[in-house]
Amino acid sequence: MKPTNTYVMLLLMATGALLRAGDGGDPGERARDIRRPPDTGHSRAVAGYVEAVPDADYRHASAEAYESFRDLKFGVRIHWGIYSIWNLQNESWPFLRMSDAERQRYQNLYRDWNPTGFDAEEWATIMTDAGARFFTFTTRHHEGFSMFDTATRVHRRVNWTAPGGPKLEDCDLAYGIMDTPFHRDVVAELTAAAHRHDLKIDLYYSWPDWYDADFRPYAGHPLQVADMKTWSPYDFEWVAKRFNPDHPPETVPDPTPAEESRMMRRLHDQLIELVTKYGRVDMIGLDQWLGPRTWPQVKAIIKELRRLQPDLMLRARGIGNYGDYYTPERYVPGDKQNTGMPWFVIYPLARSFSYDPDAENYKGAKWIVHTLVDTIAKGGNLEIGVGPDGQGRFHPTAIAQMKQAGSWIKANAEAIYGTRPRDGAGWRDGENVRFTRTKSADVMFAICLDWPASRELVLHGVAIAPGTEVVLLGRPGSVPWRARGEDAVVDLGAVAPPPGGLAYVFRMHGK
Repeated sequence: MKPTNTYVMLLLMATGALLRAGDGGDPGERARDIRRPPDTGHSRAVAGYVEAVPDADYRHASAEAYESFRDLKFGVRIHWGIYSIWNLQNESWPFLRMSDAERQRYQNLYRDWNPTGFDAEEWATIMTDAGARFFTFTTRHHEGFSMFDTATRVHRRVNWTAPGGPKLEDCDLAYGIMDTPFHRDVVAELTAAAHRHDLKIDLYYSWPDWYDADFRPYAGHPLQVADMKTWSPYDFEWVAKRFNPDHPPETVPDPTPAEESRMMRRLHDQLIELVTKYGRVDMIGLDQWLGPRTWPQVKAIIKELRRLQPDLMLRARGIGNYGDYYTPERYVPGDKQNTGMPWFVIYPLARSFSYDPDAENYKGAKWIVHTLVDTIAKGGNLEIGVGPDGQGRFHPTAIAQMKQAGSWIKANAEAIYGTRPRDGAGWRDGENVRFTRTKSADVMFAICLDWPASRELVLHGVAIAPGTEVVLLGRPGSVPWRARGEDAVVDLGAVAPPPGGLAYVFRMHGK
């Protein structure tokens, strides 16, 4: 039965109540209150079949892994695949709105792809210059093309231009980067560079696969079945929004038990490859979902991943409260999040997460810094999306903006990395000031997004310890201040703002 909005909300409310009450799991996990907020379709998509409280034998990543995750603060998200050859916006999503002839051409693009501009060491340097401490890379987007050396094979696909209309046909290929003239394992080179640069690694992996016909009909697959409600209840209405109304998905027979088993084996084997072939992997960025029929097998897969790398952080998409982190997309939450499940915002620097050739669409270094400051003041991390072109090169404007932001981040590192939000609603003071603090809570940072227009900075409700200094990072010496009732007033009359102009950080001992 398709879950109603009321049913979903009741279930999600019950999730929080059960976890807070301590049902299921061990005491340490219950104390961490690990639950995904009911904020998007990714929660609603699985609410009807993924249990609100994980199995008693399931363990999330350790509290130490969660703490390390919260320390990261800033990362880069790299979407790169055959969609980059055509500079498609929104990664592989346009595939669903293509004509049959376009789909066939798209599926065959890999045959001539030789992105000789790719240089993993250069990518890692760009990220570290930007101040990033972690990154996400798309090992496989929804269209199913694998950017790594996989031993798995695709056995059934669509011939979109077959005589008489699209038809399923047998095949035998990996449908991945090793099938191209490039013939290099991008994930292997990139993870090796990340290890050299001490970057935390998040490998994105999409549950659905639009090339492999065995994966029908999940998460917008262009091959749909007659009884969608049985296979993927949420997709029944959602999928129609993704297709061209004049070119609906093909209706084909249900997957056979053999096809379904083959699909789950390929999913299993690819995910195991990702966590066993490339050394330390810190996160797996799961995306989309499958359905109720496959949930027992999906759950078995994530339990096996956890056994192989116990501190692997799993994105919650498709697995609900079995996940370790979630990712608000294209927005920063309006307030601090009320859950023990950590999070990072994912936000493209240009129009979408894939390559954008138009320099004017890149939002700028100031946008990066302001979005980062707003996010970490609320307890999250920020990951900006920057896609390379079909040759593996980032737009020069993107590189310049990231480097400029990175200079500011490094100059003000003590107010960024490893910090925590101020207690309660004290993460902000009006529109212009955000706060962070050290883990020990003895040092606080007031970050002005813009230089105060008046000659003083009034910090409402801030108690600075008497006799201590207020320091403007980037300027020598201390800045005079005084207490005024419950507020602290910083005197800026004789203080010039430090160069850079992206934001201004005041360090103080207070709370």
